[in-house]
Amino acid sequence: VGIGCIPSCSSTVSPHTFTAWCNSHLRKAGTQIENIEEDFRDGLKLMLLLEVISGERLAKPERGKMRVHKISNVNKALNFIASKGVKLVSIGAEEIVDGNAKMTLGMIWTIILRFAIQDISVEETSAKEGLLLWCQRKTAPYKNVNIQNFHISWKDGLGFCALIHRHRPELIDYGKLRKDDPMTNLNTAFDVAEKYLDIPKMLDAEDIVSTLRPDEKAIMTYVSCYYHAFSGKQKAETAANRICKVLAVNQENEQLMEDYEKLASDLLEWIRRTIPWLENRVPENTMQAMQQKLEDFRDYRRLHKPPKVQEKCQLEINFNTLQTKLRLSNRPAFMPSEGKMVSDISNAWGSLEGAEKGYEEWLLNEIRRLERLDHLAEKFRQKAAIHEAWTDGKEEMLQQKDYETASLSDIKALLKKHEAFESDLAAHQDRVEQIAAIAQELKSNISSYYDSPSVNARCQQICDQWDSLGVLTQKRSEALQRTEKLLETIDQLYLEFAKRAAPFNNWMEGAMEDLQDTFIVHTIEEIQGLSTAHEQFKATLPEADKERQAILGIHNEIAKIVQTYHVNMAGTNPYTTINPQEINAKWDKVRQLVPQRDQALIEEHARQQNNERLRRQFANQANVIGPWIQTKMEEIGRISIEMHGTLEDQLTHLRQYEKSIVNYKPKIDQLEGDHQLIQEALIFDNKHTNYTMEHIRVGWEQLLTTIARTINEIENQVLTRDAKGISQEQMNEFRASFNHFDRDHSGTLGTEEFKACLISLGFDIGNDAQKRTGMMDAEDFRACLISMGYNMGEAEFARIMSIVDPNRLGVITFQAFIDFMSRETADTDTADQVMASFKVLAGDKNYILADELRRELPADQAEYCIARMTPYTGPDAIPGALDYMSFSTALYGESDL
Repeated sequence: VGIGCIPSCSSTVSPHTFTAWCNSHLRKAGTQIENIEEDFRDGLKLMLLLEVISGERLAKPERGKMRVHKISNVNKALNFIASKGVKLVSIGAEEIVDGNAKMTLGMIWTIILRFAIQDISVEETSAKEGLLLWCQRKTAPYKNVNIQNFHISWKDGLGFCALIHRHRPELIDYGKLRKDDPMTNLNTAFDVAEKYLDIPKMLDAEDIVSTLRPDEKAIMTYVSCYYHAFSGKQKAETAANRICKVLAVNQENEQLMEDYEKLASDLLEWIRRTIPWLENRVPENTMQAMQQKLEDFRDYRRLHKPPKVQEKCQLEINFNTLQTKLRLSNRPAFMPSEGKMVSDISNAWGSLEGAEKGYEEWLLNEIRRLERLDHLAEKFRQKAAIHEAWTDGKEEMLQQKDYETASLSDIKALLKKHEAFESDLAAHQDRVEQIAAIAQELKSNISSYYDSPSVNARCQQICDQWDSLGVLTQKRSEALQRTEKLLETIDQLYLEFAKRAAPFNNWMEGAMEDLQDTFIVHTIEEIQGLSTAHEQFKATLPEADKERQAILGIHNEIAKIVQTYHVNMAGTNPYTTINPQEINAKWDKVRQLVPQRDQALIEEHARQQNNERLRRQFANQANVIGPWIQTKMEEIGRISIEMHGTLEDQLTHLRQYEKSIVNYKPKIDQLEGDHQLIQEALIFDNKHTNYTMEHIRVGWEQLLTTIARTINEIENQVLTRDAKGISQEQMNEFRASFNHFDRDHSGTLGTEEFKACLISLGFDIGNDAQKRTGMMDAEDFRACLISMGYNMGEAEFARIMSIVDPNRLGVITFQAFIDFMSRETADTDTADQVMASFKVLAGDKNYILADELRRELPADQAEYCIARMTPYTGPDAIPGALDYMSFSTALYGESDL
């Protein structure tokens, strides 16, 4: 701005206007002037006025009362004006000190032009033209207002009222104003501006109406106050909106962080409580107790674990969404509390599933063990009962002294009888050894049968009795042999009967034992083997019946001889206790047990057929569901890397895909029901399928997690695209480049693949490591890059890798790639921008007051700032001053909040 001399019309300028304008600024410093010619003569208030309107500190003023001191102060003010590019001509300090009204008003007009009007800029016009254009634009909608200058266009007062109504329509009822009532219009505008806009009355309505051509400088000065009032308000609103937006994002992110921490804590606590239960391997003594444990485990699988699987999946989704929002809002990445990272939760979940698998295997092994022990115990009791029935009375028999008074024939009979007993005793040796072996197995550490003490006691009693029988048998044999020389012949027929009846009787007892023996089988082949053996046994019955008839024939022959030769016999066989009635009774018992055994085998065969049906039923479904899950996993993988339609189309497709997967859940539940029937039937293997229920469960959970994670990735891509203004074509280009270098279709890029992808998109990453491009896996691709002249610096590439791979895993996901590309091509809020907004609200101060925050911001966000801003400690600090600069940097992670 160049001011040559005071214009000739300056004498018409109303001092009142300039005085009011000066006071509107001086009152900010707590002072004012009364007479513009007199109050600026010492230069003190003139320097103060310049400091207020410029925001800068002038040289220290002279406080003396002498003329030289005043001239010095005025010169400091004039020099400051000149330093701002204003050329002063014919205005000297002496004229101001002398109270020259013309020079004083000319100087004030120069200040107004420089500090109130020069900075006005509207569409490449500035100062007076810019202010006039601003007025024309703002009053254009008002048909009865035509602003062409700064004098007669304002005489009717409607121009002032239109400016106020355009920006603050609630202050003036513009429809009631009349063009033929300029006094009312002018006074209305001046009163409203003074009361609500803090613009003092600089003009007099009567002077404007009565003057043919109102003073142009006065009008411009007053109108410039309107411009600064309304433009300052607009800046404050813009600044407040920016801060509100930043604070809202920050508050939302803090809430998401709190939600993640709580959900992670709850899930980890549940895992911590559950693992000890799954690791408890204290066995139960009975099958019923172990079956209850298995039922409790099924309840855990059906009722307790599925909600936690959903919580884990939702936790990962929330974490990814939070990180995306933080990156989009230019905030630092969220680091959960120690031990609550997604990797920590995945590790804890892996430990849970490991314990779960081990617990199920242990339960099934324990049930098999108890079933086998119960079978052995029942077999022990049967054999022991048969043996004890056989040994009953044998000790008393061996201890008899009947041979001492017996006749010769009696002695011979006793000797033969004892030989038959020894044969019978030897035949029972195998049974005693079997009983001892079963008892030993039940006693072993591996089996640890709960009732082994009573079994051991009974076995010991049988063994002791067996040893006693052996000793007694030996003694009686020796006694009979000593008297054998005194004995003569004995009836060979009795002897033959005894010899043939004893093994036959033992065979019948063995047959009865076998026919009553319990059995346990798990397959059709095993029961068929038992049935075949049983049929073979039945095939021997005719020969056995012939032997029985032969033995009975010997007895009948003895009876015939006794009857024929009148032998003095007691009617019983002296060589054996076995008689025809006993043989017939046992034979009848064997014949009765054969059909019972037939029925038992038929029932077991039917049970095994049902088990086979259950196996095939489960296998038929598992062989369909297993490949179906694998196919869906592969299809989801293809969808995540292919580009068909917009992101919204892909998202719609994936959600429909997710719905179809969820609708498949009843088939999984049906398979679970079949699996439960198999476990209840104690079926432990299935040769018709390689899939177990555990495989199906794990695959199903992975499928649900994968589709949810893929949907979340697409949603985050939409969020990134919309927030960063990325077009669909750019997104397709990014995806095509990413897929081209993702040769293994893993959904991630290695370090060298990522470098090649950046180069393909036109990034120039330094010139100090051309040799590094040779580390690519494909030699032909390396030659291509070198031939194209791309050089890739280690320092620049390391910087980029720290952004896309902050955890240094060596791989870059597509989401990280998109975040980096959007950051390179889009603009976001920064700490400097927020700081500049706060500076506007603070009126260009280096600090801000709580009242200013409450005036410009919504109540909750104002209190949010007040609670977190630290006191300002700069040299210009006042009580209650708050430091908005450190607060702004803290919002973006550049310092602590």
